[in-house]
Amino acid sequence: MTQSLETNPLFREDAYLKATPAKVIGLTDEGGVILDQTVFYATSGGQPGDSGLLRRADGSIIQIATTVNGATKNDFIHVPAEGETLPQLGEELIAEIDWERRFKLMQMHTACHLLSVICPFPVTGASVNIDDSRIDFDMQGNDLTKEQVSEKLMEMVNAASPVTTDWISDDELAANPDLVKSKNVRPPVGQGRIRLVLIGDNGSVDSQPCGGTHVANTSEIGEIHIGKVEKKGKENRRYRIRFGKAPA
Repeated sequence: MTQSLETNPLFREDAYLKATPAKVIGLTDEGGVILDQTVFYATSGGQPGDSGLLRRADGSIIQIATTVNGATKNDFIHVPAEGETLPQLGEELIAEIDWERRFKLMQMHTACHLLSVICPFPVTGASVNIDDSRIDFDMQGNDLTKEQVSEKLMEMVNAASPVTTDWISDDELAANPDLVKSKNVRPPVGQGRIRLVLIGDNGSVDSQPCGGTHVANTSEIGEIHIGKVEKKGKENRRYRIRFGKAPA
């Protein structure tokens, strides 16, 4: 691929889109597929890229193993599974995500935002997965037990708070540095605007920069709990979120 080919990321405005018509606008030297628009999220911010398929006009399908960014966050490369046939440049097809997997990631990612409210400490690392997600906090001795956090998480889930998005300028972010919870990673600037994820009316529960996908209401997260708390050095604590009711 010799140039940046930007894709319209439809999921940024509607994370519930499962499929979209799309046109192939580029093929990378490594065998990736670039579309003019997509519902596939690319690996970023601790959330894995979407898998799914490209459905061709003749009814055949191309399995997509994952999605990654190219040179910029606006470059989306759909990576076919090993052995799959590539589409043709200019071909029109249907791009369809693995919705069951994506929805679990949306539930987990939203739960991670809630966890960052319960533990209001600098975030030193995070990873979103379908079975076990985690956030690392620089807690400086302020430990919270898994039982305490699990109870507070379910209170916030059951509060059925709306989850929405908004956009602010680079200057607005600079004027409100507390919006950024990560200790080590800053949101990308220079594009003129930054996406915020708001939980609660007007962000009354939480507001932070994030490009990931989330459920529309905290009640959609369902039953979750903290499965484990791990010590990672003198000050860091890792809280692992898992689906289901906490074991007795």
